[in-house]
Amino acid sequence: MANQSTVAVLIGSLRRESFTRKVANAVIQLAPPSLKFDVVDVGSVSLYNEDLEGTPPADWLAFRERLRAADAFLFATPEYNRSIPGVLKNAIDVASRPKGNGIFDGKPGAVISVSPGALSAFGANHHLRQSLVFLNVPTMQQPEAYIGGASKLFDEKGNLTNDSTRQFLKAFIDAFAKWIELVRRGP
Repeated sequence: MANQSTVAVLIGSLRRESFTRKVANAVIQLAPPSLKFDVVDVGSVSLYNEDLEGTPPADWLAFRERLRAADAFLFATPEYNRSIPGVLKNAIDVASRPKGNGIFDGKPGAVISVSPGALSAFGANHHLRQSLVFLNVPTMQQPEAYIGGASKLFDEKGNLTNDSTRQFLKAFIDAFAKWIELVRRGP
């Protein structure tokens, strides 16, 4: 597809069977053909240390290049202590350095927060959005995606079984596809 946009997906959970990963996979399956996805592993990115910028580790360079190739970013995060997990924050720090490298600058983004609880990782969603403002990621405002009760949404094979959540995620990813097109087209 000629006008296909590549979306880098950053999942803030390391667990193989995490609810956040399951939601991200469901979103990918529901996406329109105008989007293709690259799920980028944040767990293999070594800890950020500015002392290493002179000769960055190979994993940083590979990670930055994969993100640089993306047209947009989908962040899927659980909530740890009313914020995003350290592994996701580290990945964002590595990708955004050295200052001025422009990996995120001006590229559209969207945030999905996921929790087995009722608050739907609201705190993590908004904390992440604060960082994205600083990084100049035009983040889709509506629909907001807070997925609560995630432990009840999937079968034992990880398939989404809740129809209203499926409809919501479909509307979310369709809106994100339009948002990407709008941001990429510019004023």
